[in-house]
Amino acid sequence: MTAGTLPEQLTPSIAAKRNSRRPPVPIIVAIVIMTLIVLLAIFGPLIAPEDPAHIDLLTGLSGPTSGHPLGTDDLGRDILSRVIAGTPTALLGAAGVALGSILLGSILGLLSGYRGGWVDTVIMRWVDLNFALPSLLVVIIVGGVLGGSYLSAILMLCVLSSPTDARLIRGATLEQRSLPYVEAATTLGFRPLRIMIREVWPNLRPIILANGFLEFAGGLLALSALSFLGIGVGPGTADWGRMLNESRDMLAQNPFTALAPGLMIVLTATSMNLIGDWLSEVAEERGRTR
Repeated sequence: MTAGTLPEQLTPSIAAKRNSRRPPVPIIVAIVIMTLIVLLAIFGPLIAPEDPAHIDLLTGLSGPTSGHPLGTDDLGRDILSRVIAGTPTALLGAAGVALGSILLGSILGLLSGYRGGWVDTVIMRWVDLNFALPSLLVVIIVGGVLGGSYLSAILMLCVLSSPTDARLIRGATLEQRSLPYVEAATTLGFRPLRIMIREVWPNLRPIILANGFLEFAGGLLALSALSFLGIGVGPGTADWGRMLNESRDMLAQNPFTALAPGLMIVLTATSMNLIGDWLSEVAEERGRTR
């Protein structure tokens, strides 16, 4: 093998690695969509053509016009403005579910995977119990009986979604626990808590990040379903799920009362799922490379 042929043989593998790191077209589209939705949530009040709470009984229910691109509902409220106004609530609520479930799942998964023994047994039996319960049905029952608010719905979803994260992080922790760097830290006398937080957890962040996008999509769908059923946000609130509920009797006159919020839910959840799946594949590929 000569020095001149070496780069020619290495070039295809290097190019393949570079191409594998580039996100495919659907992922790029999903990232663009999520960027636009986030910008819509931030600058929505400046973009919305009208006050989303403004009632115009003279206009009433109507289809798209020059003044109302998506029409109005039965109270004369502008559909486009209400869809824009519901964006921050949808994103913040789903982000709260994702962050809460990941935080609780990380704590339980690290303890279960690293400590083992009775700690692992207790946590895993709690995880199995939660898997046996229909989480959304539990939230509906508790929220219906206690009159739960939007915040309480988010908190309940965090608790009921965390077992999935706990089991995932436990499996990843078990793989890391037997690696030399953990044995070296133990030999040096580091405390288990420091090893879990300072040594093990940073190596799990790619998996946690990827799973966070999937939890975001699941939280968005769950909160929208709860709002559709009247649990969480109050009546008249500009919320995508609530708008779907209120549009059931208006589809014939103005289909955009349901199509607009429904499309936003589908686009947001699908985009986050695609990004999460891609990040998960990237994390697995890097793990195999290491």
